[in-house]
Amino acid sequence: MALFHAEPERYDEQLTEKIAEFEQTFAGLLPKGPEVFTSSPTHYRMRAEFRIWQDGDRCYYAMFNPGDPKTPVEITTFDVANEKINQVMVDLLAEVHAHPEILRFKLFQVEFLTSTTGDVLVSMIYHRKLDDSWTEVAKEVEKRLGVQLIGRSRKQRIVVSRDYVNETLHTDAGAFHYKQYENSFTQPNAEVCQKMINWSLKQANNLSGDLLELYCGIGNFTLPFAKGFDRVVASEISKKSVAAAKENLAANNLENVHVARMASEDFSECFNTGKPHKQLPDFADYQFDTLFVDPPRAGLDDETVALARKFEQIIYISCNPTTAAENCKALADTHEIVEVAVFDQFPYTHHLECGLLLKKRS
Repeated sequence: MALFHAEPERYDEQLTEKIAEFEQTFAGLLPKGPEVFTSSPTHYRMRAEFRIWQDGDRCYYAMFNPGDPKTPVEITTFDVANEKINQVMVDLLAEVHAHPEILRFKLFQVEFLTSTTGDVLVSMIYHRKLDDSWTEVAKEVEKRLGVQLIGRSRKQRIVVSRDYVNETLHTDAGAFHYKQYENSFTQPNAEVCQKMINWSLKQANNLSGDLLELYCGIGNFTLPFAKGFDRVVASEISKKSVAAAKENLAANNLENVHVARMASEDFSECFNTGKPHKQLPDFADYQFDTLFVDPPRAGLDDETVALARKFEQIIYISCNPTTAAENCKALADTHEIVEVAVFDQFPYTHHLECGLLLKKRS
């Protein structure tokens, strides 16, 4: 993980720079300046990972400067990570040093996943095969630290108690409960994530009928949207995320959502051509006017852009304004941007997320 730290005194300055770059990227496409959603300037990240650097009779958390990637920088606190991660970092390292032959030996990396509910999941990654003695010590450490532990090495994964954290996101549509699993994608900034959900719900406030959602992940947006639309059909390629989405829907007693495990391009082909697929319901019974997309950094592929043209309105959340702008240019003959927002999910980096509401031209 590249080395960076919070600079609260520069927060407004760096955000202004990112907004200016965003507006330049979307030059000629925006009807107005974006609505801006800020982040807390410190302790905003819900997950973090560190190398473990072995140094004689001790080891420490390490990160690296991009200009000097071979020299470790010791990390004792991490001011961009939430307070819970900082607390557990100290307590876990003490346990590692107290059990040098079991917990420290060939420990290579540690990953932290936390939630606003206070849950903490710690993955300890090794360059050796783990045995029963590791599991027994890990059970005791779990109890002492109040965390969940996972041990991983090549072709091995030991889940001591559970492999997820419980999260509750509070939105304008209510509170929603999620299981966020190890190595499944989750939004790293929970505060800004809730702002993204609420902005999206606001755009859908006067919309009706059924919703089509692509790239649904574990159901981050799906659950709140299910409260506002008659029915939702959502797709996601990750098997693990699809299973989590279905589990989260059931836990929140939402029965009006159909989740399909499909790549977006395959889904788009079936939707555009009417080709049946075992993962999909019969679309003839649906009234789709709204499309919601939250694609990866590459943006929408050509098949999905063609699908988007069929919808009266498109709610587009993007982690890469450059590819989002390219998609909007491709749609400009049929759709125009009517609402725009930016979300500073990654302070002190060049990354900026955006939200767009596009409506079909009359």
